[in-house]
Amino acid sequence: MVQDQLLARDIHDPRTLAAMTEVPRHWFVDDAMQGRAYGDHPLPVGGGQTISQPYIVAYMTQALALKGNEKVLEIGTGSGYQAAVLSRICSQVFTVERINSLLAGARRVFDRLRYFNIRSKLDDGTLGWAEFGLFDAIIVTAGGPVIPEPLIAQLADPGRLIIPVGDQHEQVLQVLEKKEGKVQTTLLAGVRFVDLVGEYGWNK
Repeated sequence: MVQDQLLARDIHDPRTLAAMTEVPRHWFVDDAMQGRAYGDHPLPVGGGQTISQPYIVAYMTQALALKGNEKVLEIGTGSGYQAAVLSRICSQVFTVERINSLLAGARRVFDRLRYFNIRSKLDDGTLGWAEFGLFDAIIVTAGGPVIPEPLIAQLADPGRLIIPVGDQHEQVLQVLEKKEGKVQTTLLAGVRFVDLVGEYGWNK
């Protein structure tokens, strides 16, 4: 997976590559899907949600430019795989999920792997997690119509936020960067994610 899907497609950050090598992706999918866990495609994980293809997980992780001591907020825990990858790079991960069954499953895997620097809760992710802000980086793993204002407010300066923004059929990955009181947004690749549902996203 790392050789053929990541290195071959310009995933070059050593921390990202090391995390993608370490985290056992097959632990985050159903037993029936384990034979396909390392393929170059997303997979269903229940609740109408998916685990993103390995390349997208690595691409978004690399775009955050983490150095190792950051506090990161993830919106959309899903299977827990993205949070697990982040936890191998940064100091703390805070992850928010709105579907209880997915969150419970992710927590079981975090405990099994002894990834104890991940904290999670069931809530509307578009509201962020203000109690533990500000966050050095924020990653949103669902597509919304706009960048939710609470997430911008909870992003540290300096800080980076990555999110798919667009309609319910296709989005563009956007990186919002705060630096010295200024906010700059950069457009990256076209993508297709599940809906970001919540007060600052799509309706259920």
